[in-house]
Amino acid sequence: MNKIIVGIKGITLKLTPKLFGIRKPNPAFKSSFLVHTKIGVPTPVMELRGISKTFLSGKQELNILKGANFSINKGEIVALLGPSGAGKSTLLNIAGLLEHPDSGSIFLGGHNVSGLPDKARTNMRKKYIGFVYQSHHLLPEFSALENVVIPQMIAGENKQKAKARAAWLLDVMGLKERILHRPAELSGGEGQRVAIARALANCPHLLLADEPTGNLDTQTAEVVFDLLLNIIRQTGLSALIATHNPDLAAKMDRRVTLRDGKIIPLDEAF
Repeated sequence: MNKIIVGIKGITLKLTPKLFGIRKPNPAFKSSFLVHTKIGVPTPVMELRGISKTFLSGKQELNILKGANFSINKGEIVALLGPSGAGKSTLLNIAGLLEHPDSGSIFLGGHNVSGLPDKARTNMRKKYIGFVYQSHHLLPEFSALENVVIPQMIAGENKQKAKARAAWLLDVMGLKERILHRPAELSGGEGQRVAIARALANCPHLLLADEPTGNLDTQTAEVVFDLLLNIIRQTGLSALIATHNPDLAAKMDRRVTLRDGKIIPLDEAF
């Protein structure tokens, strides 16, 4: 393999698939993927079956999700549309193992992970899922580079490789000259690009994004969103992205919406 210099003075690394987000099969999911491949049926990266969720508002029950079903395949980018209060954030939190549904099952890589204990759910999120929120939530005392390095080191990556991958991700996001700047020195659009790089730091299989450009002006939002789509397609992961913007949604592979607690294709909603 050829050696390359990546982003940071003095760091020379061999070019490896993992460094740039090309993943080897996860042994935990190997058998499931092989079984489905043999019969020609791809295993969804993530699948929700019969998801229901109710919240209490005073004495009133709000049935946000009512037996919702959804699946996303490898390399697919899906737009999640729906009015405010429809349950988009709740759905993403359930898919990302941050909330428990009242009923229903969550499958990742063909395995039912609904009943995992908290520690196992945390490990699954760390290794399998990346999150991007409307606000970037960067650590203010650390540079852009360090914000992308830290989650990799928490996951067990060595510092040298973590820095190299962080530099590459930030370069792809157009931030090569800003990697040593702290969040307060970045614009809103730049901060959100760092957050996207951070979400992809551990080579997730699935990206969940909740209005990732919602706090940005129209022009900046389009630039950031195009960069997001570009890096998703480069790394080959799957993404479920909640948005109110129909123009941004139109750039994705498929569009679904939440209606009456169900997930339906957009063209069936009218």
